[in-house]
Amino acid sequence: MIQTICKRFDEVGRLEILRAYEIATSVLDGETRSNKHPFIEHPLAVAKIVSEELMLGSSSIAAVFLHEASRNNPGIIETHRGEFRRDIIDITLGLNKISQIKPRDTKLEAEVYRRLIASYSNDPRVFLIKLADRLEIMRNLYILSKSDQVRKNLETILLYVPLAHQTGIYSIKSELEDLYLRYAEPDKYREITNYLKSTEKEREILVRDFVEPLKDRLSAKGINYHLKARTKSAYSIWRKMQVQGVSIKEVYDIFAIRFIINTPLESELSVCWDVYSLVTEKYKPDTKRLRDWLTTPKPNGYQSLHTTVQNDRGQYIEVQIRTERMDYNAEIGFASHASYKGIKQETAISEWLSNVRNLMQQSSYSEYEQIAPSVLQDVFVFTPDGELRQLHAGATVLDFAFNIHSNIGLHCTGAKIGGRMVPIKEPLKTGEIVEILTSKTQKPTRDWLNFVTTSKARGKIKQYLAQIENKQAQIGKELLDRRLRNWKMEIADDEMAMLIKKYKRDTANQFFSDLGNGTIDISDIKTFITELHDGQKEVRENPEIERKKREDSKGDDVLVIGKGLKNIDYKMAKCCNPVFGDEVFGFVTIKEGIKIHRMSCPNAARLLNNYSHRVQKVKWKDDSAATDFQTTIKIGADQESVTNNIISTISAFKSSIRSFNVTENGRKGIFDIVATLYVPNIGELDKIMASLKKIKGVKQVTRL
Repeated sequence: MIQTICKRFDEVGRLEILRAYEIATSVLDGETRSNKHPFIEHPLAVAKIVSEELMLGSSSIAAVFLHEASRNNPGIIETHRGEFRRDIIDITLGLNKISQIKPRDTKLEAEVYRRLIASYSNDPRVFLIKLADRLEIMRNLYILSKSDQVRKNLETILLYVPLAHQTGIYSIKSELEDLYLRYAEPDKYREITNYLKSTEKEREILVRDFVEPLKDRLSAKGINYHLKARTKSAYSIWRKMQVQGVSIKEVYDIFAIRFIINTPLESELSVCWDVYSLVTEKYKPDTKRLRDWLTTPKPNGYQSLHTTVQNDRGQYIEVQIRTERMDYNAEIGFASHASYKGIKQETAISEWLSNVRNLMQQSSYSEYEQIAPSVLQDVFVFTPDGELRQLHAGATVLDFAFNIHSNIGLHCTGAKIGGRMVPIKEPLKTGEIVEILTSKTQKPTRDWLNFVTTSKARGKIKQYLAQIENKQAQIGKELLDRRLRNWKMEIADDEMAMLIKKYKRDTANQFFSDLGNGTIDISDIKTFITELHDGQKEVRENPEIERKKREDSKGDDVLVIGKGLKNIDYKMAKCCNPVFGDEVFGFVTIKEGIKIHRMSCPNAARLLNNYSHRVQKVKWKDDSAATDFQTTIKIGADQESVTNNIISTISAFKSSIRSFNVTENGRKGIFDIVATLYVPNIGELDKIMASLKKIKGVKQVTRL
């Protein structure tokens, strides 16, 4: 590979790269990656990205190898300083400093991270090489341990993606985003990519039908163009689904038709607007979605005209209009300009690097700041010891306390964040270091339930309150029994029910608890019983409380298959157990009618690719949620004792447990718990899985 990297440079550049590579191979000899392969594979792959995708020069590539050789061996730089140009040494030193930054130092804020990079080197190539380094790590993330995968994935989406976005390196930004999604939400990633495969032919027909009426008009204007059909990245689709709360089928701009025009520089703007006029004369435009980056390019130099139009069948289509020069620049950013114009790399790259430097020195991420809150639905905070904890968005100090340990939560009085005291209801922000404060005299109150957001905190508070209520209820029962004996009175069950209704308590336990703690005056009870027995007061029972029952829809169709096909025998595929709300498709089997599979089913890609002629479109009926659906989840726990918490958490939702099996996995040192549940819809299942992940001792929760 090293010879391939070197061949695009002159003799001086080749010698620099080869010497740096020689030093790296010597220093790194015997070191391996997590997959037991030689570690030198990593800097080689990074150098390839730097050369071929970022199109940087020989100095940058030599610095990649020197950096890996010297990051843990500072003396290497001094030993070989005289062999390399000053810019190579400076880039290497900058990379070495950045490699020492830990996520805790930056509080996972891209703004802080960018400033640290700028303070370590004025040369923007340092950042670009670091970006290539992260891309190589993400492409091989599977070789790392699960904990390292989570950490690297989080750093990527919070630190590197915003920087790639700001500097206009969109191809790398999009790839990093998709790789993030692949590991953060594997089921959603699989569902989206399989859906895109299954609808590929439909998109091809849509493009053909869209362009056909425009061909003559474009030719009459003498416009020379070609088309690209750009499908949104899996991450972009997922983010839109999250922000808008819609399914993948409701994301109407899943792909864009791009007109790429070949025209001289002086006529670029006028020709692009001519194409826009022809498109909007034929198709109805959505003026609210017009984005004019032709007249006013983005700060990173991006130029294009975007609009959304509606075709004759009511389908929305995003249209992008740009010239070949603009499209070329947009693919990689300013880096592409030198290659596009055929200018010598080392001289032309300076314009791009100047722009990158200016962009990195800007004070805000105005556009990306609007995206980032919707990217991650969770917050990530640190303990004072540097341990990273993940909680739901909106989580408070009290949620964090319970996340650490139940006893800490029960006695939490507040916290210290950044040197300031905050109350237990203070919402947390990603990157904060939180020190929980406790007191032995602190006790939970029912008010705590009004601001905690995590199921663990809510469950532990309710459990504590129930224990206190039970103790008080026992005291209340004994008190009433003693008084009734003293008063020489008796109270029947139906009279007891009237008494509970009189004091507006939901349960007998609540009534006796309030009687035990003095909230209800015992002397008032005697008056009520006396009036009841003497007939001086008419007491009417409240109307019978009706119990809402779910309709039994067993045997009814819950799916619409194909174009309204009726009386078709179908079954839910046991390999993936679809539930209401899943993205699904039908597969025609030879003997068992139609099997319904989830788009995220492990078998979906094979069926869609190899047997597309046997695939049927299906959709859920609106009343499908009246049915319970069977599904299976697998839980990995580090201790068997968490099973009670798991069962109580599941029971707190609209679900029932059909089977629950625990087996010890000696190889991994964990317990594998497989639970088969009945749930009404995918939303309820998502809530259950999210709550299970928050239980201490639970390492992973996956749907089978």
